[in-house]
Order: sequence, then structure tokens, then C-alpha cells
Amino acid sequence: MQPTVLFETHFPSLVLKSRGKVRDIYDLEDSLLIVATDRISAFDVVMPTPIPDKGRILTALSLFWFDFLKDTVPNHLLGTDVASFPEACAPYAATLSGRSMWVRKAEPLPVECIVRGYLVGSGWKDYQKTGAVCGIPLPKGLKLAEKLPEPIFTPSTKAEKGAHDENISFREMADRIGADLASRVRDLTVTIYEKAAIYALEKGIILADTKLEFGLADGRLILIDEVLTPDSSRFWPADRYQPGSNPESFDKQYLRDYLVDIGWSAEQPPPELPEAVVQNTRSRYLEALERLTGRGLNG
Repeated sequence: MQPTVLFETHFPSLVLKSRGKVRDIYDLEDSLLIVATDRISAFDVVMPTPIPDKGRILTALSLFWFDFLKDTVPNHLLGTDVASFPEACAPYAATLSGRSMWVRKAEPLPVECIVRGYLVGSGWKDYQKTGAVCGIPLPKGLKLAEKLPEPIFTPSTKAEKGAHDENISFREMADRIGADLASRVRDLTVTIYEKAAIYALEKGIILADTKLEFGLADGRLILIDEVLTPDSSRFWPADRYQPGSNPESFDKQYLRDYLVDIGWSAEQPPPELPEAVVQNTRSRYLEALERLTGRGLNG
């Protein structure tokens, strides 16, 4: 199958609820339609160049993990087969196929739930300056990309498109959503990470960190949006992992590194991406899908 490209959706007979960095969300009255486009963001900025099939890869991985975690946490899925979607979606079936989810409505928690198992990215920078990550003290002498003694939970705010997430303490999170709910979310986030990390390692991938989103539906805490994809997680090939160096990855760290190398900053207009960067990014995402699920985009 030839790669497909979808930068933005336009469904005139449906009500567009929001257009995020990657997903277009439509309001179906008592449910939602989530469409994963091929947009890609870095440093919270959407690039003008899409990554072919990216939305299909994200959807396939999310569906895999929702099923994998179904006994650990309920989720928002109502259906994945476009033929089962509400009739209003039927005119757009060709576009929706393979890159959409029909989901129940939920009240999203106003926080990003991040768990880190390795010292990398902004956590590494924080540690170098303070000896801690998001205020959580860590042992001295840790190396770049080193495995942490135990996973740490580091929540952040949930920024609107074009804005930046900001790290917050667990206490701040508890002030926002309540102490009991905050504790439940923290414990569940770490449980999900640990379960997924064990599975991923069996497939030759280190799950360095991930970001999850939760919502409340009829008073019940559920997993929403996407889960454990290259957009929301760091995936490293286990056979090439070496503490002390910046690991190779099957996620968008490759794109971040390219943007840093060319001297781009988030205050500047985002650049068009060269074809080699586009294809290398796509191949990394696709390898993550194939390794973790044992299947490609065609089943």
C-alpha cells in the first residue's frame, strides 16, 4: 500500500470541536470522533511538513496498547471499525479508515501524566542543574540516559496548541484535581508504564518515558487520547543502548535533534522538513509499530 498523507481534515457535515497539534476532534453529540492526522510537532510547534502514514501508525499503536491495558485501566474506545461509527461519519469513511477512533465523551483532567524511567531530555538538563528532576531528588553521579532507581511521576500542565506545557509538582497537581484523584492517577500512570516497559523490553525496545492522559466519564477514571506512541513516548533499541550517550530512538527525538542541529528555535517560524528527515522519521515510527505489535500498517 502506498503511503497516505493527511495534514488536516475538513468534514462539512460534522462539527469540529478542536484541532490539536496532531488530532482533529469532531463532536458527535453524545460521543466524539478523533482523527489522527500526519501533522508532527516538536517543542510544542507544529511543523508545516506532514509525515506520511503517521496518523495511521499512531492509531494502530494506540489501539494495540488500549487492548493490552484493558485489564489495567478502562479507556474511551467505543469503536474502531469505521463501518460501526455513527451514520454521520459514513461520507468520510475513506479518509477515516485506519486513522480514527470513535470514543465516549469524558472530562479530561487538566494535567499531563508523565512517568520517567530513564534520565534524558528535559529531565537530564534539570538534573545537571539541580541534582533533581522536577523537584524530585536523585542520586549523584547519574549519566545521561541512565536508568533511574525507580520510575518517577512528573506531571505537567496541559497547554493549548501553540503554548508550552509546564512542569508542576505533585502537590500542585493535587491542588488542581484533588488529593485522592491525584494519588490514583499517579499510581495508575506508574503501573501502566511498568507493565508496558516490561512488554516492550521483550520486543527489544526500552520505554524510557511516556505521557498519558486521563479523563472522567460518569465519575469513572479512564484512559483517553493516545497511549504509548512515538509521539508521547521515548522508544530506544535495547541492543544499541549505552548509558552516557544520547540513544538512538524510534520516536520524534530524531526530529528534535535535527531542529537543534540547524539552529532552529521555537520562537522562529517552523521550517519545511527535507525529504530525508521526513522518511527517516516515518521509518522510525513504523519500526516501533512493527517491533511492538508484530504487524505493519497492512496487518
